[in-house]
Amino acid sequence: MASHRRPKAPSRARVTVITASAAAAVALSAQGAHADPKPTKSEVKAKVDKLYSEAEKASEKYNGAKEQQDKLTKEVSAVQDKVARGQEELNALRSELGSIATAQYRSGGISPSVQLFFSSDPDGFLDQASALEGLTARQTESLQKIQAKQRSLAQERKEAQGKLAELAEVREALGKSKKASQAKLAAAQHLLNTLTVAERAELAEKEQRASRDAGGRLDLGNEVAASGLGAAALQAASTRIGMPYSHSVTTGPNSFDCSGLTQWAYHQAGVEITRTTYTQINQGTRIGQSQLKPGDLVFFSGNSHVGLYAGGGNVLHAPYPGAYVRIESMSTIGSFYAAVRI
Repeated sequence: MASHRRPKAPSRARVTVITASAAAAVALSAQGAHADPKPTKSEVKAKVDKLYSEAEKASEKYNGAKEQQDKLTKEVSAVQDKVARGQEELNALRSELGSIATAQYRSGGISPSVQLFFSSDPDGFLDQASALEGLTARQTESLQKIQAKQRSLAQERKEAQGKLAELAEVREALGKSKKASQAKLAAAQHLLNTLTVAERAELAEKEQRASRDAGGRLDLGNEVAASGLGAAALQAASTRIGMPYSHSVTTGPNSFDCSGLTQWAYHQAGVEITRTTYTQINQGTRIGQSQLKPGDLVFFSGNSHVGLYAGGGNVLHAPYPGAYVRIESMSTIGSFYAAVRI
């Protein structure tokens, strides 16, 4: 028999849920209708420039970690070679002592030298053996050499382990800095991709025009460099005008990041300076902005960017991705942070 029961009325809780869901749908619809407008070309450019600046900071940290990694790798290799040589010397000393012990054994009895090879604690045995009577002068000298070499070798191995641990930490920091830099660059590219093809082409043309207009030729006028070294570095850097900025490239010669350009320029002048803004700022003599002379290093925006002072309030530098090595006014680069005379 068919059921004629009336359908059950919806509960109050169910009605509340339905009402809330409907309200949420209306709200979302309203949000969609009033979504933030697409950022303008100038707004995108401002955000991209900020991301490039942040990417450069991460890049400088990457460069610093890379420099530290290269240094530690050499140190680890040197210590490990030292340990290997020490082990060879220890083996030779033990072999010498073994020859003495073998000769004594043939003449009768097991000497303390032979007991060394059966000891579970060679170092402890050596401490005791050195005080034993009946050892020949040659045996005593050999035992003392072995004991000293074992202790030296243990210290060298400890040093190697410490260097390896430090190297592992630096490599981890290197990876993080690289990822951070790549993430900022990817975010910048994503923003640029929100623009139309025509807008991106216009921005690129504007950047190229700015680089051409600002690039110019090095003209110091009546200004004189603080030294022949500064003059030589600036002259070398001026030969790179028009070369593209390249992210985390070491020292050019056909593309640069900011500190890569300054390092390359001073290398051409015959002086080696370090790789990053964070270390270059601690070289040479710190000077004030009013004391700037051509060839001095000028640091901007919290020490995240560096260039060479080119006279007349201008700086020769590698700006950021998409730009080219050029000379431009300090006022357009960022906030002055510090200056150094090499």
